[in-house]
Amino acid sequence: MNAPRIISLGCRMNISESERMRALLAGETDLVVVNSCAVTGEALRQTRQAIRRARRDHPAARLVVTGCAAEVDRAAIGAMDEVDGLVANAAKLDPRSWNVAGDAAPVAPARTRAFVAVQNGCDHACTFCVIPQGRGASRSLTVSQVLQEIASHLAAGAKEVVLTGVDLTSWGHDLADSPHLGALVQAILDEFHQLGRLRLSSVDGVEIDPLLFELLAHEPRVMPHLHLSLQHGADLILKRMKRRHLRADAVDLVARLKALRPEISVGADLIAGFPTENEAHHAENLSIIDALDIVHAHVFPYSSRPGTPAALMPQVPREAVKARAAALRERAAARRAEWLGSLVGETLPVLAERDGTGYAPSYARVALPAGTVAGTIIDVTPTGLREGLLQ
Repeated sequence: MNAPRIISLGCRMNISESERMRALLAGETDLVVVNSCAVTGEALRQTRQAIRRARRDHPAARLVVTGCAAEVDRAAIGAMDEVDGLVANAAKLDPRSWNVAGDAAPVAPARTRAFVAVQNGCDHACTFCVIPQGRGASRSLTVSQVLQEIASHLAAGAKEVVLTGVDLTSWGHDLADSPHLGALVQAILDEFHQLGRLRLSSVDGVEIDPLLFELLAHEPRVMPHLHLSLQHGADLILKRMKRRHLRADAVDLVARLKALRPEISVGADLIAGFPTENEAHHAENLSIIDALDIVHAHVFPYSSRPGTPAALMPQVPREAVKARAAALRERAAARRAEWLGSLVGETLPVLAERDGTGYAPSYARVALPAGTVAGTIIDVTPTGLREGLLQ
């Protein structure tokens, strides 16, 4: 191999940071970087698996690991025979960590969608999570820093900007005057009139400020797509997770948004088999899919993470965890198929990706005519649905 290979695991933050590392390391040769995840025990297992696979695929390359696993499991990851070095998570975008020139391009070459990490770290203490250990306290880019990065992406050809963060809706809490995320979104829209599509990654519903709510409800350039960091549908489990919302908070938020913008699509993260979860709790988890009309579900079977309070709680048997995750996925798939079917015959503006598909504003994925140029937005009227893809 010649050009560096960046292997990104985990969250959208890692995707965004991997793009920046790809630009930063563009001049390096025979280098593999694993941008790791350690949010759960399963994520750590997948990180180790990715490291071993990368070494098999690139036996002569220098293999460096960064990301959360390189932070919270530093000794164990560093001791792996396949690993040549570690770069601290907080330092992975610093040119000095890689011994490269400090004037590297701030963004990767043009892509259809630009992931812009406006916030990092987390100040909360969910009982299943080690992100605060891996990424530290919450910290935000200033408005001017965000605008500068978006300008670079737009100049490189991006047609959609996706704002990301470890705890995106906490953006601004550490800045002067403690602005809310709505103020940042409004500043972006005011600065870049040519930006037609602005999307938010996962948000914490209880932190959606009034201005952000209004923009989600009424601003056509803010995509009608809300992905909630929900985690569960049962109040007792949410309390044991130390989440800051209850089921009713999510139901009320979605109802108010859909009353003003009926086309908004809802996604959510859901954990199956959290410690102490019984069949009644699982039933509430299943029912939240219908209650919120969740059509973009990310279902995670709980896996114990050493060092977290949840690891000390009574665990659900592994087979039950797997079965409950499968039930959640089945319910979510049925809801998604029903939603996608409702879009057949509707003309959708679709942003073309490089694989022959693209995304509608609601994040529905659509097959595109052969020869469609990546990065263009074309109107498509689907006539059917096949394998979860509008045709």
